[in-house]
Amino acid sequence: MEKNLAEEEKKLLEVLARLNINWKRHEHPEVFNLDQARLYWKDTSGAHCKNLFLRNYRGNHHYLVIVEAEKKINLKKLTSQLAEDRLSFASAGRLQRYLGVSAGAVSPFGLINGVRKEVVVVVDEDLMTRPVLNFHPNVNTATVEISKSDFLKFLEWSGQKVIFLKLEASG
Repeated sequence: MEKNLAEEEKKLLEVLARLNINWKRHEHPEVFNLDQARLYWKDTSGAHCKNLFLRNYRGNHHYLVIVEAEKKINLKKLTSQLAEDRLSFASAGRLQRYLGVSAGAVSPFGLINGVRKEVVVVVDEDLMTRPVLNFHPNVNTATVEISKSDFLKFLEWSGQKVIFLKLEASG
């Protein structure tokens, strides 16, 4: 394993190795949004994913919503699909507490830090048509490419509740 990797990334890659999950790592400068990330996608294959960390109005339910990067989600429809009163983006503090990552590095791989299993993972069914998926490895200075089957293996290992939904794009 490379010596210059951040501890968060090393921890993830060790978990992936224990699970016999194959991955391909792409290093790039720090990115904080999709516009910045697109500049570094030329060497990757597969679907690039957007990960939204949401909470309900009362703050007692947290959701990690995973969709293809270019899809804009209809939050009102998602709120209804999840039978919630209202969904909004969770704070940086909640992101750190529940996934152990900072803004810009949100990914399903943060589930390795979710020892209390309090995050519901919502995966867009459209994403499951893609054979290869890309996520940040708990830092925003790299992208890890894995197969859909390995992604599903990782989700199962995480022990979190996972829901597959047909997510509607917003207008």
